[in-house]
Amino acid sequence: QVQLVESGGGLAQPGGSLRLSCAASGFTFRNYGMGWARQAPGKGLEWVSGIFTDVSATYYTESVKGRFTISRDNAKNTLYLQMNSLEPEDTALYYCARVNRFGAGYVPLTYDYKGQGTQVTVAS
Repeated sequence: QVQLVESGGGLAQPGGSLRLSCAASGFTFRNYGMGWARQAPGKGLEWVSGIFTDVSATYYTESVKGRFTISRDNAKNTLYLQMNSLEPEDTALYYCARVNRFGAGYVPLTYDYKGQGTQVTVAS
């Protein structure tokens, strides 16, 4: 069965960095687009970043552009999100998801599987 397991979350200070990882199994990882979404307390799910099967095709929501970098290692079946210059507004539960529909500009639209999430807290 499809499994997505996130790791790498934690507490970071403003301006700090974290690297999230998502270990995928149960499907042919290289054949699927993937994404990172987040949910802050009291808010809905927000797509943060997406990456198509072609690793040059990526998407970032405006608030993380220039700070976050999505990447994938198809040999290791792993998705990453490098987060730099973290801000308190980045505090959320971060999910890895298998994207089944992309929009224009490779923005993730819908997913069919997501992991349990990893908590990111940015505070001094």
